Parts: sequence; structure tokens; C-alpha cells
Amino acid sequence: KVLDVYEARLAQAKYVAGDFYSLADLNHLPYTHYLMTTPYKTLVESRPHVKAWWEDISSREASLKVRAGMSSFPKSP
Repeated sequence: KVLDVYEARLAQAKYVAGDFYSLADLNHLPYTHYLMTTPYKTLVESRPHVKAWWEDISSREASLKVRAGMSSFPKSP
């Protein structure tokens, strides 16, 4: 249900807090990155606005830095 709320929000604005990239988006990087490594990634992929948002924020320099720091975490089984 949370992703349905995000889908509705992202249908109205490019980012979670509005039309600007913010800490509200950065906060989701670790959790969504993990989710995207599991079979549950379809929860994101099935929502076009959430998927576009994720593709946008996950390709930003800040996201790449966060993910590089997460490389020491174990992968999902």
C-alpha cells in the first residue's frame, strides 16, 4: 500500500517532496536498493511512476556513492 501512495504522489511530482531532489528521496536509497535485489522488485517495476523515480534517483552521483558504500553488506539469499 505504501508504494501505491508513492505512485500517486509521483504521478503529481517528479520527486517525493516535490519537483526537486531532496533528502526525502535520498532516504529511500538503501531500502529500495535492497528491495531491487530481491524477487519483490516487481513491486517497484509494476508502478510506472515509482519505477521512473527509482531509475532517476538510483542513477544520480549521490546514489552511486551510497551504493558503493553498501557493497560490504551481504546480498539477499
